[in-house]
Amino acid sequence: MASIKDVAAEAGVSVATVSRVLNDHPSVSEDARTRVLAAVEALGYRPNAVARSLRTDQTRTLGLVISDVLNPYFTELARSVEEEARALGYSVIIGNADERPDLQDHHVRTLLDRRIDGLLVSPTDGGSPLILDAARAGTPMVFVDRWIPGVDVPVVRSDGRAAVRDLVAHLHGLGHRRLAIIAGPAATTTGSERVEAFRAAMAEYGLPLPDAYIGQGDFQAESGRRVTEGFLDLPEPPEVVFAADNLMALGALDAVRARGLRVPRDIALAAFDDIRWFVHTDPPITAIAQPTGELGRAAVRALVDRIEGRPPQSVTLPARLVVRRSCGEPAHPEPPAPEEFPASPEPSPAMNRSQT
Repeated sequence: MASIKDVAAEAGVSVATVSRVLNDHPSVSEDARTRVLAAVEALGYRPNAVARSLRTDQTRTLGLVISDVLNPYFTELARSVEEEARALGYSVIIGNADERPDLQDHHVRTLLDRRIDGLLVSPTDGGSPLILDAARAGTPMVFVDRWIPGVDVPVVRSDGRAAVRDLVAHLHGLGHRRLAIIAGPAATTTGSERVEAFRAAMAEYGLPLPDAYIGQGDFQAESGRRVTEGFLDLPEPPEVVFAADNLMALGALDAVRARGLRVPRDIALAAFDDIRWFVHTDPPITAIAQPTGELGRAAVRALVDRIEGRPPQSVTLPARLVVRRSCGEPAHPEPPAPEEFPASPEPSPAMNRSQT
């Protein structure tokens, strides 16, 4: 394998000049730069990333800790993070917290020990001492999707409140009055925000929301199944179950089918976090879609800004309602799968970006 000395000899320059070219130093002449890059190509030279990190104190590596790799939303988020990081010259190491705070902290500790340049986290709860300590110590960090209130770290997320209101308005327009929710964990910002948005929308439309119609889930399928079974056992079951994430919606669908019931004939179903599977269920599921790809890309850009000395920014993008046929809607041509939707526009500074 070619070394940096081989490149220098091939280009007829010093090793220091080769190093300056590879690090994009402005003091190198165009002639020397051209010869060095030609030598790199001819010899197939690849810089030693480990050795470079020892000299520059950078590894060109980002850490990403996601809440649940089995959740298609987070899988798509991780994919967009990796693609954007690669485009900016960084690699990504991913840790799966599996919705467990202890496992989340294990991955955070491991990534920090590996001297990553920055950390992207979707917190599983709001009180991890390790994340708080890392933030206070100045570790370049960005929260994505979820966040820890009061921590001075940029947040890249979607705002689903308007979309939840649109969903309740849609259900009200279809004639539904008994609406129930499978809520996510109250310790997560997304869990608490979605149930509060649902509660506010129900009040706006004059619809009651008894405690029996609020089920506590954990963003995983089994909890969706368990809560829905409880709803179905009520003396007056709800007409609609709104699951606050996609896996709980799939669990709810399993519970309905296990009773020999049909969606939407016997009970309607809607979900937060649209995924490509929802267009293939029978019937296709009405859902709230987040701009997942753009969230991942924006999170990487914010983190790289922080690493490279530019002021990072928080970003908030709107979620939107995607109407299908799981709530008793009339038949109509199905909308495209989530990944085929037009990309969300760059958020305007005035409306969706705030300096942190």
